[in-house]
Amino acid sequence: MSNPVYLALDLPRLEQATALVEKVKAHIGGVKLGMEFFYAHGAHGVHEISHCGLPIFLDLKLHDIPNTVAGAMQAIHVLEPSIVTVHASGGRAMMEDAKAAAAEGTKVVAVTMLTSMDERDLQRTGISGTPHEHVLRLAELAEAAGLDGIVCSGQEVGAVHRQWKNGFFVVPGLRPAGSAAGDQKRVVTPRQARDDGAGVLVIGRPISRAEDPARAAREIEATL
Repeated sequence: MSNPVYLALDLPRLEQATALVEKVKAHIGGVKLGMEFFYAHGAHGVHEISHCGLPIFLDLKLHDIPNTVAGAMQAIHVLEPSIVTVHASGGRAMMEDAKAAAAEGTKVVAVTMLTSMDERDLQRTGISGTPHEHVLRLAELAEAAGLDGIVCSGQEVGAVHRQWKNGFFVVPGLRPAGSAAGDQKRVVTPRQARDDGAGVLVIGRPISRAEDPARAAREIEATL
């Protein structure tokens, strides 16, 4: 992948979203469309964004019984996503069925632990241990289920990469040096995540909310 940066595009108005992609598409490698975008604009919105010619990452975080997740995965074949997310906490059977139902050429990756969570948040959900241990455990489960890779923070990607040599790793919650962390708790810079083995770098607000988004994207690209 020549440019691993995927723009997290969660804007309330479709025309704003398409305009932003046009501004920055020369400096990104793909577009991530999450639940906020998908629930607002649906398949039509995905088709509109796909006109930019960049790969589409559908970050839908599917999490349900295996049969339901497999049906949802089949329903989005027509959108031709390059990447789709499921929740690793859905279990091995769910992940196996998700991968089996995915379109040829679509990578299925499992969300491990949200970058907005820290160890205290994890304990409040009844899970003991550190985020590092939790992510490694779920990565092992995702690999056993036959998935392509996982989503994890930049703080864990190096260790996961050493454990899963040929895995495909998506890292969100990235912040360029000097940027505000916002609601993210486990952040690293795009360059650090890339050096540690990330295949996709998901970046949203540092680009989308910049005074000059194209310049912000270009400056991030230059650090890689």
